[in-house]
Amino acid sequence: MTTTYVSEPGRNTSAVDAEDYSAYANMSEEQLIQLAIERSLADTNPTLHQSCQRRSPAHSPAQPTRLQRPRVSPSANSPANPPPSLSANPPRNQSTDSPRDAQSHYFSKEKNQVIAWTRHNGHLRVTVESIEDLDPLFSAVWKGDAKALGEVIKSKSRNITQANQEGWIPLHEAAYYGQVECLKILLKADPDTINRRTLKNQTPLILAVGRRHTACVRYLLEKGADPNLANNQWETPLYKACEKGGEEVVGLLIRYGASTTKSSVQGATPLHEAVMNKNLEICKMLVQAGAQLMKRNMYGIDPLFTAAQCGTAEILSFLLMKGAEVNTQANDGASALLEACKNGHGEVVEMMLSRGADVNKCNKAGLLPIHLAAKNGHDGIVAMLIPKTSRAKIRSCGISPLHLAAEQNRDDVLETLIESCFDVNAMLSEDWSNMYEDHRKTALYSAVANSNLEAATMLLEAGANQNLDTFNPLLVAVRKGCMEMVKLLVEHGADVNAVLPTHPTNFPAALIFCINYLPLFKFLMDSGCDAMSCFKCDYGSNPHPPIKSSANWREGIYCISDENAQEWVQFCEMISGLSASCWVGPVVDILLNYVGHVKLCSRLVDHLDSYSDWVHIKERAMLPCSLMQLCRLKIRQQLGVQRLRHLASLPLPKRLIKYLKHERESFKDILNS
Repeated sequence: MTTTYVSEPGRNTSAVDAEDYSAYANMSEEQLIQLAIERSLADTNPTLHQSCQRRSPAHSPAQPTRLQRPRVSPSANSPANPPPSLSANPPRNQSTDSPRDAQSHYFSKEKNQVIAWTRHNGHLRVTVESIEDLDPLFSAVWKGDAKALGEVIKSKSRNITQANQEGWIPLHEAAYYGQVECLKILLKADPDTINRRTLKNQTPLILAVGRRHTACVRYLLEKGADPNLANNQWETPLYKACEKGGEEVVGLLIRYGASTTKSSVQGATPLHEAVMNKNLEICKMLVQAGAQLMKRNMYGIDPLFTAAQCGTAEILSFLLMKGAEVNTQANDGASALLEACKNGHGEVVEMMLSRGADVNKCNKAGLLPIHLAAKNGHDGIVAMLIPKTSRAKIRSCGISPLHLAAEQNRDDVLETLIESCFDVNAMLSEDWSNMYEDHRKTALYSAVANSNLEAATMLLEAGANQNLDTFNPLLVAVRKGCMEMVKLLVEHGADVNAVLPTHPTNFPAALIFCINYLPLFKFLMDSGCDAMSCFKCDYGSNPHPPIKSSANWREGIYCISDENAQEWVQFCEMISGLSASCWVGPVVDILLNYVGHVKLCSRLVDHLDSYSDWVHIKERAMLPCSLMQLCRLKIRQQLGVQRLRHLASLPLPKRLIKYLKHERESFKDILNS
């Protein structure tokens, strides 16, 4: 027996496996298995680990065995572990077998070999052995050698009803591999095994249906196989046939009395499965045979909801024509229309709207179809929903589609909503706002938090107010160090002297976040930030008390809690923190350009004295201000903060503008003037 290993995608592999991982990372499992088989047969890659090992000459007659299929652990969505009932997206009903009835071995008739695969330590393990070394009974079934099988049965050397460790008998093997002649011989030898079950309650009929072996299915049904015996997931042969898309097999099962209403362990019917697999013909066959249109699974999902979820417009039209309810809802309150909107199925949405679907039905989370369409960026669907959605209903939801579009960076949707006159200053309700740590309220805040300049521009130009949030959006932009966003907000009237409600300061709070970003610090000063407040100190030249906490409280400054600071923080205290103390000199040097005569407090003096390169800054603070400096301050005061924001657009000489912005003139500028 030859063993070959191939790395599986998504596994932690060693350096030796790096080439395999990069080459096969995008391959499906089926492709990977096929590659492993080809490598095993060709035996062309010497770098793969190989070992030769012989199997025992024959299996014990008392315990026939079968090459092992991969075992499947229970699904997380099984009834023992149902998903949250308030999920905005009812999960797709799936069997817990994944992959379903996955074949674990392959026969090479040309080389008379059996190739089997299993997973082992993060690798795909492939073994190759001669079929002559296997049990003669199973060897005959796998090869489809009816004559050899008959001889084994005739010799009575084997018990054909003896099951292996998985409960499989030869009849199961014959059904699974579609060996109809072997099936006939085995049933003739023991007709009572026709409905024999494996440990997973799989009958020969279910196995044949799952592998699309129509001839075996027909023969089993003709011989009296029960079409309504289900496996351990309560999946009947008809359910499996709908899953596999076999129209001929479905027709056979219905003709022999298969029930169209039996549900799987998750409550799904064959019609659910047919809709999920987008097979209109099977859907028609099932409905004609009495399938229930309104049957719901454990999540409250009926076939029409499934059609909307999967985007199958033809099937949805058929179900509606047969009387399905267009406004059906799942357990979490999501309507079929909401699900179609969320998944971007425009054709389905258009059809449902034409059939009277209610666009104003909320799910249990309080969201309308337009909310989900906006959140997921389905601009065309949003445009369809706008004329039919009640603005009053949107307001009662406590959240606007604008909020979700801005939060998810759906700029096209945002533009559509703004053009449709949605209120750019709509505020989140208290409940929605409390879901965010920063208690945001507006769409503008989300755009700024995402550093989405285009979205912020659209909102500001449409009249968004910057002063509605608990924390001023300007502070968010400064904290993120986004100069372009800060400029945009300032141009549209942002308050450069805004303070933090959670950590009161006696100086502009924006300065907290740009201590180590001097160009931004200077821009705020040029825009009218109050520099004088930075030199106000309750202790002056007297000794300062120790700072209460050395922790960098700037990181948690947007957290709202009952323990928020109540005492005002002074600039000298903030800049004395360990992370900011190295910027004391450069920051004070900039601030002195925007104030007249000031007296440095003892804490700032101590910091300036601690570094020799800062001595001149201390001296500069002690000297009287020049007349040029005083004139500049007076002019800036007369202009006011609002005009300072648009200084470049004022009808002033360029030299005066540069003078007011503390920009040095070049010799060329002087000559041109």
